[in-house]
Amino acid sequence: MLTGTGAVIALALGTNLPDTARAASVLSPQKIDKDPFTLGVASGDPLPDSVVLWTRLAPEPYEPDSGLAAEPVPVRWELATDKDFRRVVARGEATAHPEFHHSVHVVPEGLEPATRYWYRFRAGEWTSTVGRTRTAPAAGAELASLRFAFASCQAYHDGYFTAHKHLAAEEDLDVVLHLGDYLYEYAVDAQGGDRRDPELGLPARFNKETETLEDYRLRYALYHSDPDLQAAHAAHPWIVTWDDHEVQNNYADDVPQEGSPAEDFLVRRAAAYRAYYENLPLRPPQRPEGPDLRLHRRLQFGDLAQFDILDGRQHRDDQAQGDGWKVPDSTTTDPARSMLGAEQERWLTDGWKQSTAVWNIVPQQVVVSRRHERTTGPFPVSMDAWDGYPAARQRFLDGAVQAGVKNLLVLTGDVHVHYALNIKEDFDDENSRTLGVELVTTSVASGGDGADKPDNWATYLEANPHMKFYNGRRGYVVVTLDRERVRADYRTVDVITAPGGRLTTAASFVSAAGDPGLKPA
Repeated sequence: MLTGTGAVIALALGTNLPDTARAASVLSPQKIDKDPFTLGVASGDPLPDSVVLWTRLAPEPYEPDSGLAAEPVPVRWELATDKDFRRVVARGEATAHPEFHHSVHVVPEGLEPATRYWYRFRAGEWTSTVGRTRTAPAAGAELASLRFAFASCQAYHDGYFTAHKHLAAEEDLDVVLHLGDYLYEYAVDAQGGDRRDPELGLPARFNKETETLEDYRLRYALYHSDPDLQAAHAAHPWIVTWDDHEVQNNYADDVPQEGSPAEDFLVRRAAAYRAYYENLPLRPPQRPEGPDLRLHRRLQFGDLAQFDILDGRQHRDDQAQGDGWKVPDSTTTDPARSMLGAEQERWLTDGWKQSTAVWNIVPQQVVVSRRHERTTGPFPVSMDAWDGYPAARQRFLDGAVQAGVKNLLVLTGDVHVHYALNIKEDFDDENSRTLGVELVTTSVASGGDGADKPDNWATYLEANPHMKFYNGRRGYVVVTLDRERVRADYRTVDVITAPGGRLTTAASFVSAAGDPGLKPA
């Protein structure tokens, strides 16, 4: 950190670490007169013998103090193999510390692999809703299949989270991955923006951009109050990573969008990272230290899948040429520029070299494959995507080839549209080797209702022959893996600016193990 920034961050966050040595059972619980579990429950980062269980106490979720005194609160938890809790296998007490906004992260251990569990929390006389989760298969277990969904980009002010409603109720999944833009920093008016709900009556404190720790905490409370998002969290364990809007649009490391001093921005980033950890089911190694949070991590699902979850925001160089869509120049192609930072690049390639999984899956943020927006050159490309970091992309692809990765599957969000892309050895030669496939999910809500064929649909498909599908509706992607192939089902919702949107499978594609390349299912 820059000189003096650490002290400024400490003052801005008001943080001394809580006295975690103090047992929850000796606390004198404050009287809680209203249901404190208004933000639901969640689970995440499943391992074969453990999973993270999360909740946050908030009897008044739209108040800065959430309706609680600045005192620790004991919270009891239970884990069972049945939804009626007749077969409880683990229980205990945790402490909801005010320093972490009365959030709770419980990690029960010694669980059985590949097993469905139900969990709940209690505080005082109140009991949370019941969540359902699942542990990962045993390490190295010969796994026949895996089914997961991935989603991204859920701007509350752009519409309803109807995709999450369907994700919760209609999908039988082992896990859900969220690839970033879990919330947006932009102001939300009293009617919820394009939700246009006159009964909502949000306080004026939401009608501003998030900048402080209080701002970010309140914004998570708003998002977690959504019943469809709550249902999706309660139905499946989640694995999360962030993109830019969890802090600020298109930020890069310590460089903000608008060019304010890095010292000021790091204070804002520290607040955003703190609130991110407080409000998602992350393990203790992901607890932030000031403006830093180690988010890249690796999860295994038997011998079938290795997930290398990337962080493409915290360590990247600033976008070249002032960001936007530009024709690349020498600054864009500078070989020193990085998307992931040197340490994360090494961690990724080392993990690939050691992998014995059938499928190597990379959940990350921005489009890896090249995109041209017109059919004749010179060709502008997105400076914020991997197109704006071509040397870093080449190192990424070279690392996969050198490690002998035969089944590379990249998962991407960010762009508010569905894509299905072949990752080519040479994007200028459609007949060159296909190194893997990239599945890009549209947004949950960001961008409004969208359209099946956006205005640039025909141009994009002509300009990018490795792009096999393009759709502009809202939704998510369901992925089914087995030892022979991967199948991607692109789900879309017909409307999100009003409740009740209908779910459709817009397209389905498969790619064979050992012979990458997307074909209609």
